[in-house]
Amino acid sequence: MRQKENPVVQTAAGAVRGRADEAGELYWAIPYAAAPAGPGRFAPPAPHPGWSGARDGTQPSPTAPQPVRDFGRLDLTPYFGPGWVPGDEYLTVDVRTPAADSGKRPVMVFVHGGGFVTGSTRAALYDGRAFARDGVVLVTVNYRLGIPGFLALEGAPDNRGLLDVLAALRWVRDSIAAFGGDPANVTVFGQSAGGTLTGALLATSEAKGLFRRAIVQSGSGTGAFTPEQARRVTSAAAAALGVAPTATAFAEIPDARLLEILPALAGLDLDTSTAPDPLAGLSPFSLVLPAQPADRLVCDVDLLLGTNTEEGRLYLVPQGKPDDTADELGERLFGAGTARLAQAHAEIAGGGTYRYSFGCRSTALDGRLGAAHTVELPFVFDLADEPWLHGDTGLLGPDPAPAGLAAEVHAAWVAFARTGNPGWAAGKPHSFVG
Repeated sequence: MRQKENPVVQTAAGAVRGRADEAGELYWAIPYAAAPAGPGRFAPPAPHPGWSGARDGTQPSPTAPQPVRDFGRLDLTPYFGPGWVPGDEYLTVDVRTPAADSGKRPVMVFVHGGGFVTGSTRAALYDGRAFARDGVVLVTVNYRLGIPGFLALEGAPDNRGLLDVLAALRWVRDSIAAFGGDPANVTVFGQSAGGTLTGALLATSEAKGLFRRAIVQSGSGTGAFTPEQARRVTSAAAAALGVAPTATAFAEIPDARLLEILPALAGLDLDTSTAPDPLAGLSPFSLVLPAQPADRLVCDVDLLLGTNTEEGRLYLVPQGKPDDTADELGERLFGAGTARLAQAHAEIAGGGTYRYSFGCRSTALDGRLGAAHTVELPFVFDLADEPWLHGDTGLLGPDPAPAGLAAEVHAAWVAFARTGNPGWAAGKPHSFVG
């Protein structure tokens, strides 16, 4: 069937005009909540007031305020995207669908990573053509980052970035049928910080009924800060700005100034008498919870989760640091928290817990990057042959990707979204190796 060149979809807030291509239809920058401007940056996400006429969904949205992150010789532009693209209306989703028709296709909602401070739907790695090709409606989500998203402040709800993801899932429930998706068959999947947020959804009662399955890629079920750890970050931020640690005071500070003080928050000692820093000093922002998500699961949904075999190398090799502590770092950041989440889920779900391990080694940086954090993403999105991922400083290195591996990984994710089974037995880890 020939696609309409300028398809229009009606949502509850108004009509959206997208564009068609060989993969189906694409709708960019659809608001799922009101713009978080001024004091609204520290408030719960509010309903969008709507619009008249057909909104242009052919151009990408602004992105959440975020700093530039440096990974030395490694080109992580495909992962981080363009950085901060200013504009208030960035609480948006992008939708890639085979067709906006009456089809009831599986829906996959992706939550990006970036250490809770960077990232957006505009990253090249999150191109959803392969998902649309295989009959899946892909939704990618922008959410608040850094101080607006995760700093604990008096007078503001904690975990505002997580509240944004919840609002986006409600939008999916209410609107995705118009894009050819099945609101009763939604899989949330996230990587790194997005994986930790996905794990937190499993421990959030308000998330019940909003999704049927979840995939946690290199996240953690034990990555949340305690309130005491969060207070240390808040005190440092308030001191750097010279204001009180309240939402009212922070609301007066422009976004650019909030970004300027982030270096003052780097390297804070967040180890306490009751809890170590779950992020090992790599980010001053995370979820803030009285108990770890793995200890308070409430959503009984199918779960696929796993890690890469050399996660910690991303934080050492590109900067020229010795990699003799990479395994220990990866286990602290992702391995232990993933195992604990898997065990907790298996106990409450009675099945439907699927583990994986990704061991394909990137040959980037003179062959030393290995199966580091983020390396699985091109395989999940079936983009591993793209030239912009290769070369000595590209994420996958100068060598070609192993033949067939991207098709295998991507097919497992699609199968899980469609049926709840990625293709191997629950409880028995599956290894992807190239």
